[in-house]
Amino acid sequence: MKADPSVQRQLLELASVDAELARVAHRRRNLPELAEIEDIEKSLRDKRDALVNAQTSTSDLQREVGRQEKEVEAVRARADRDRKLMESGSAGAKQLTELEHELQTLARRQQVLEDDQLELMERREAADIEVQRAAAEVDRAEQDLADATTRRDEAIADLDATQARREADRAALAPTFPEPLLKTYDRVREQRGIGAAMLRARKCEACRLELDRSQLSEIKGAAEDDVVTCENCSAILVRTPESGL
Repeated sequence: MKADPSVQRQLLELASVDAELARVAHRRRNLPELAEIEDIEKSLRDKRDALVNAQTSTSDLQREVGRQEKEVEAVRARADRDRKLMESGSAGAKQLTELEHELQTLARRQQVLEDDQLELMERREAADIEVQRAAAEVDRAEQDLADATTRRDEAIADLDATQARREADRAALAPTFPEPLLKTYDRVREQRGIGAAMLRARKCEACRLELDRSQLSEIKGAAEDDVVTCENCSAILVRTPESGL
């Protein structure tokens, strides 16, 4: 294949455009914000689960406190009824003895219930504090997620702008090359990643390997408009005064 030397040198510009497009694609796939968002989302799910558990615990304790309060009120009401009956003077001696005994039993029962109720209220207060802490953790994680999402969107917007600009450059460059040359370049680029590179100081800048003497001799003997390629990576070799031939 033949192509004007100036056209071959222009391949280096196309290769530069394609290299930047490849970097954009690689960065888009490997944005650190993507991994950060994934980690935050997992952490946020865990924190939300912890909040739900804390809220459930608080609700359970609140119901238990309510049940204890009803029991205490029932004991107090029974004791009040017994005292009123004793004070009414209508109770006989035997009944008064029974009422006194029941009041003592109710007093002990009330003390036990109130102690249990106090313990439950202390546990509920601790659970309320845990709910507040868990809710604050969720708020912080949600803010972290919002911040990371904003950074990701900004990074993607920058990549989109760079990609659009370089795709426009490529669209303008591509028609300037003979179709066979462009097809060869694109085929090699798709297979090897780099379609053309400079031959500098007897080294292919695509694969970074130095050419052996036989290939250098062949390239040196080739016409200026001959399209030569690297035996190692198949990239089109663009010859310049820096090639060292």
